[in-house]
Amino acid sequence: MSCYTQPVEISVPEGAAVSVVTGGGFAEPHSPSQVVGMRLAMVYRLRVTGVPNYEETEVYPTVELIDRLYPPAGKMLSFPVPIELTKEDLQFAAQGSFVTRVVYVEDPAQALPVEQKEGVHWFEARQGEDPLVTADMLGRPIAIVRIGARRPPEMSPDGVFSYGSPPIELYDNLPQTYRE
Repeated sequence: MSCYTQPVEISVPEGAAVSVVTGGGFAEPHSPSQVVGMRLAMVYRLRVTGVPNYEETEVYPTVELIDRLYPPAGKMLSFPVPIELTKEDLQFAAQGSFVTRVVYVEDPAQALPVEQKEGVHWFEARQGEDPLVTADMLGRPIAIVRIGARRPPEMSPDGVFSYGSPPIELYDNLPQTYRE
């Protein structure tokens, strides 16, 4: 298994804040986004507070990286994998629903050589359809995001709820040159 650390930018809607598990507990919340470094094939637990219209409810999504990006040398922080936790998805989870998102990038064999400025592309899988299979047909899947309202009884020392607190890098106060 690779020890490559992939930068990931986790965004939440206005008014919400996101925290990542680090060292068995949740780090300081960030809003509207936080850039972290995650390793492939590990599951990371997040906590989202301040969900619009459900401010008292906490939601606990997970992110699992299944592939990585290949940025130019020295530019990895300029190209984080975008994970957008939308207001609608967080509200569905706060109501007790379960949401699965597959983040994918374009298929390099079919990519057009033009800059894309439209943001993150996504689709809604039909009932009974495997979102990973559909994402694989559309491009190259990078991450699986699962959003549910399951609340932990508490952060137990065995790390079951936090998936053992896999190693994570917190990129706070990134220089502006990395964000351009």
